[in-house]
Amino acid sequence: MKAYVFPGQGAQFTGMGKDLYENSAVAKELFEKANEILGFRITDVMFEGTAEELKETKVTQPAVFLHSVILAKTLEDFKPEMVAGHSLGEFSALVANGTLSFEDGLKLVSQRAMAMQKACEIKPSTMAAVLNLDDNIVEDICASIDGVVVAANYNCPGQLVISGEYKAVELACEKMKEAGAKRALILPVGGAFHSPMMEPAREELAAAIEATTFSTPICPVYQNVTASAVSDANEIKKNLIIQLTAPVKWTQSVNQMIADGATSFTEVGPGKVLVGLVNKINKEVATISA
Repeated sequence: MKAYVFPGQGAQFTGMGKDLYENSAVAKELFEKANEILGFRITDVMFEGTAEELKETKVTQPAVFLHSVILAKTLEDFKPEMVAGHSLGEFSALVANGTLSFEDGLKLVSQRAMAMQKACEIKPSTMAAVLNLDDNIVEDICASIDGVVVAANYNCPGQLVISGEYKAVELACEKMKEAGAKRALILPVGGAFHSPMMEPAREELAAAIEATTFSTPICPVYQNVTASAVSDANEIKKNLIIQLTAPVKWTQSVNQMIADGATSFTEVGPGKVLVGLVNKINKEVATISA
């Protein structure tokens, strides 16, 4: 079975999507529609902008989403049998499997970016990458810290990201190193994504998601929150709302997709981060970068 996976924030690069725009009438039309919906020419920033400009909140998430979704729409024989996306990538996956329309997906991603930015400004918060430490040790250390710090991204065995209040994350990093972590490194991010610190953003996004039409998908999505196949539109909606404050269970999702019959994983969008993670989770499965 063919699985298609969609990257999240951080995969952006200058020039992303330019070849699609120049070589496909379908892509050009969708990019121009996106400029209209967003109210500014995001294509100018994607194609010619600096790394700093691409990192702007209103740009990053819609840019990664657009690159992924438009690439999927221009692929020949794009017939996903299962899809998944890492964090933001879940929205791309939901357009790819027909749960969301292109327009609604883009609007939600734009609203998500703004809501997350506001939540980041309320209290100093951050994330940190922890390498070569068992997941359960990471979880136990987080639970022992006074303050908000939680496991946020289960990326692959031996690579976990924690998220929370700045001081709590710093203290957790020290304890992780003492416990034998190869590295525990604060990441250059705007805030504590996939932690309770995103509650204000979750509330704001929940209203937008509730007001959006979700259709029955053509194939299941393996959602970050459950790491299992979901095909019911209402359940997808519910899990998408929880996603902002819950961990991204990427390792668990990939393992479940393989258990359910995935024989190849195609990453659709900028970069090759997910192909790399899938290879670390399971060396036997075929991986392709679209």
